Amino acid sequence: MATGRNHRPATSRSRGIPEATVARLPLYLRALTALSERSVPTVSSEELASAAGVNSAKLRKDFSYLGSYGTRGVGYDVEYLVYQISRELGLTQDWPVVIVGIGNLGAALANYGGFASRGFRVAALIDADPGLSGKPVAGIPVQHTDELEKIVSDNGVSIGVIATPAGAAQQVCDRLVAAGITSILNFAPTVLSVPEGVDVRKVDLSIELQILAFHEQRKAGEEPGAPPGQSPETDTAPPAAPPAVSVAKRPPESGTDGDLPAVMPA
Repeated sequence: MATGRNHRPATSRSRGIPEATVARLPLYLRALTALSERSVPTVSSEELASAAGVNSAKLRKDFSYLGSYGTRGVGYDVEYLVYQISRELGLTQDWPVVIVGIGNLGAALANYGGFASRGFRVAALIDADPGLSGKPVAGIPVQHTDELEKIVSDNGVSIGVIATPAGAAQQVCDRLVAAGITSILNFAPTVLSVPEGVDVRKVDLSIELQILAFHEQRKAGEEPGAPPGQSPETDTAPPAAPPAVSVAKRPPESGTDGDLPAVMPA
């Protein structure tokens, strides 16, 4: 089977597929795979768009970049679209992946069964803790970070997953890139700096939860900063007058953005 390092298809960039379309292809593939598992032969653009959470006009436009237009009155062939999108995403190949940082999150990722079914093979698990070396996680023995470069080279890895604490993430990233990794999935709560030609996708669970908290607060009709359960409708006491501020004594602006507090601790 071809490996990700040596056998790459034409990329979406070279084929002129917009990044927004690329981001929606996995949504279509997930919906199509569910239809395929139910032995559904064809699907209309409206039905597939609804299952993927987009509008049908956007779906038809996205599929036009793949050269797939469906058949009027019939719709799209499910199995062919599964193959076509899988090929475009590179999922018809074997993609060896290394996971660095085998704490609770890293171990959970190692045990995730969806990687193999989608063309990703966990080739190695790596951690800096000597106490973990040799211990199996999901049937794979953990290896020490001292062997990182050799592991990447021996397995022809081009995709790395970082699940380390924030303070170690950039150093791990630098070593992965130097070893030949060109795509990184980052679960560490920090922004990574990478050279041109290296793609990074960031997954920050705390940020996603904070966004959900924002929407929950708005649905409850609460003002930002108000204690839980207190809303403009129930809090009838008049607000205290703000203290007078002399414009001349206000501190100067520190910049357009100022200093932002950290979103979550390392």
